[in-house]
Amino acid sequence: MRANVGDQLVVHSHAVGLRERTGEVIEVRGDDGAPPYVVRFEDGRESLVFPGPDWEVKPSG
Repeated sequence: MRANVGDQLVVHSHAVGLRERTGEVIEVRGDDGAPPYVVRFEDGRESLVFPGPDWEVKPSG
């Protein structure tokens, strides 16, 4: 997985009743766009994340 600052990360939910979560990459801490990422989610919380297989990068622009 590769991402840049400003890209959107989407966490797809596989559990009934849970919705997808979306956040904006505000910092890339890995080399050449690799994880981990600091992400600001739609509720305003920021987290250091190591995306799993149910995550998707949506490039900005």
